[in-house]
Amino acid sequence: MKRPMKTMDGNHAAAHAGYAYTDVAAIYPITPSSVMAEATDEWATQGRKNIFGQTVQVVEMQSEAGAAGAVHGSLAAGAMTSTYTASQGLL
Repeated sequence: MKRPMKTMDGNHAAAHAGYAYTDVAAIYPITPSSVMAEATDEWATQGRKNIFGQTVQVVEMQSEAGAAGAVHGSLAAGAMTSTYTASQGLL
C-alpha cells in the first residue's frame, strides 16, 4: 500500500507529532513557534482527534510565564501537555 507524501516545514511537522500525543496545549503564540500553535489551535477547532481519540484542549495564555504555569498545572494533574515556544520566549 502506497502512503501519501506531504511536503511541509519543520514547524508544521513538529505540530503534527505534538498534536498526536497531546491532551492539553497551553500556547502563547510568538515567532518562530507561532506556526505550531496556530496549527494546533486550528486542528482542535476542527475537532481533529489525537491518538487517544480526543480533541486537544487549547488554552491561549497572555504571556510565556502563563503558558509555563498552565503546562506545570496540567502535567501535575496527569495530562499529556504541550507548549510551543522559542528560546527567546524562555529568556
